[in-house]
Amino acid sequence: MSDMHPPESVYNLIPEDKVHIHKPPRYMSKFRPMVVLEKKLTKDTMKTMGPAKVEVTPPENYLKKHSKEPKLLEQTQSSKVLCTTCTMKKPAVPKRTEQPPMGIHTKRDFLRTTTAVPMRPQPTYVDSKKGHKQHLENSGLVPKYIKKKDYGEVPEYLHKRNEEEQRAQEEYDNFVKEQKEQGAMKHLSDVERQAILEGLKKNWDELHHEYQGLSLVTNTLSKKARKERLEIAMKQLENDIDLFERFKTIYIPNN
Repeated sequence: MSDMHPPESVYNLIPEDKVHIHKPPRYMSKFRPMVVLEKKLTKDTMKTMGPAKVEVTPPENYLKKHSKEPKLLEQTQSSKVLCTTCTMKKPAVPKRTEQPPMGIHTKRDFLRTTTAVPMRPQPTYVDSKKGHKQHLENSGLVPKYIKKKDYGEVPEYLHKRNEEEQRAQEEYDNFVKEQKEQGAMKHLSDVERQAILEGLKKNWDELHHEYQGLSLVTNTLSKKARKERLEIAMKQLENDIDLFERFKTIYIPNN
C-alpha cells in the first residue's frame, strides 16, 4: 500500500502560492505603420469586389433586339448635297438600232508592245558634288579586255604545257619502241584486254559480296584486319579497272 499512495505529511496541507509567468511583449516592428500605409496607397480600389453600387437600368430601357449592333452615321443635309454635286451622270445605254463605229485604224503594233523587253538602265557614275552623271562605259573606269595587247593570243603557260606534254609523249613512244625492238614487251589485243577487264570486275564483285557480309560491329582485331584487307584489295582492283578502261593500248612484259 505504501508503494501505491504517498505517505501523508502535514506539509501537504499548507497551500502553495501560484507562480505567474510573465511573458515578454510581442515584437512589433517600428516600420509596421509605414507598410500598412504603403499597402493602402498601392491597393487598387474595387479590385476584387467591384464597385460599391452598380447603376441599374430602369425597366423601361430593357435590352431590345439589334440594339448593340453598330449603326451607320446618319446623313445630314450637307452631306447629301455634296454627294449629289460630286456625282456625274453616266452616258445613256446605246440603243439597239445604233451601230458601233467602224473603220477605225491605228498604227500601234500590239504584238511588239506586248513582247517588248524593258530596257535596262545604263550604269552611270557621279563626277561632281552636284550630282553630275556620266555613262560608266566610256569613262575609262571599266576594263576593256579586247584592247589588251595580247588579247586573243594563247597564253605562255599553255605553250609550255603543250611542249611538256609533247616531249613526254615522244619519250614514252621512244621507250616503247626500244622495248618492242628488244622483244621484252607484248601488246595486248582488244579481246585480251576485254577478257582481263571482265575478270577484274568479277573479282571485285566477289570481294564486294564478301565485304557486304561482314558484321556491323568490328570489336575484335580479326574483324578489323579482315575488313581492312578487303578494302585494300577492292581499292587495288578499282585502280586496275580504271587503268584498263582509260587506255586502249597496253603493253606487258613477256616474262
